[in-house]
Amino acid sequence: MAATTRIHLPKRPLRALAWLTVGVVILQVTGFFVDNVAASRAEHRLARALESSPGVAFEPEVTIGGFPFLAKASSGRFPQVTISARGVVLDGGPRGTSRATLDARLTEPDLGNIWDVGPDTSITAQQATAETRIDSVNLGRLMGITDLYINTPAPDGKVGAGGPGDGLLERTDGIMLSGTVPLPGSPEYDGRFPPSASGYTYPKVKISISARTFVAAGRVHIAATGIYDGPEEHYSADVPKEFYADVLKRFSAVLPPLPTAWNVAPNRSLSRGSDLVVIGDAGGSTFVVRDFARVRPAV
Repeated sequence: MAATTRIHLPKRPLRALAWLTVGVVILQVTGFFVDNVAASRAEHRLARALESSPGVAFEPEVTIGGFPFLAKASSGRFPQVTISARGVVLDGGPRGTSRATLDARLTEPDLGNIWDVGPDTSITAQQATAETRIDSVNLGRLMGITDLYINTPAPDGKVGAGGPGDGLLERTDGIMLSGTVPLPGSPEYDGRFPPSASGYTYPKVKISISARTFVAAGRVHIAATGIYDGPEEHYSADVPKEFYADVLKRFSAVLPPLPTAWNVAPNRSLSRGSDLVVIGDAGGSTFVVRDFARVRPAV
């Protein structure tokens, strides 16, 4: 029987190969870390520059897309930049200061020298999408309904608000608005109490209605279409027929001119989850950083 022959590889080349592998991994990890740190610093610099805009109250969230970042930074061109600025003050509204979140998504933007971005930097982009998000509390202030709540019902035949796989639901009609409004003949306030307060003693009604939203002449319209009677959890009440139109009118409004990122003209509105969202698009535009949040002129 032939003896088994074992081949012994030299230990020195194996050891060198192992060290080479470790070195490559260390270089890759270090490069990834350095790239991420550079991206984070650039995002922070752009965020601080955006904070110089008159309507920006807090440092915005900025994400600059593209990997490896340093390779993109050498040209100043990136696949996408997203910006989100919360707490932007809205004009108008009878129930106190209203605020919104201004979002922008820039496609194929040219930031120039990313390390020298400042308030006066101009950014060119092939496409820009601007969204202004208003939550239920702030929408209620604009509409004069203190306890207003906006909800996006699931599509017909699908009870519930949708599972995690559905994402946030969106609708332009069939939107549910809930809140407490005074009935005809009742004042807007009972002393210092709004209709939603227990201290309000005049006739009122807490109810859910269906509504649609659209943009016309640059203004967001909310139009109540009827009393909501769908499967979603809602408030119901017997509204006398003679008060029906008045109650629906309470849930209808033309909102004051709303700010959008870089004053991109809004062209559509919708509900998304429990927010009202106003959207506008612009192609092939140049934007100055400090002009990110300015109140739109009245139309």
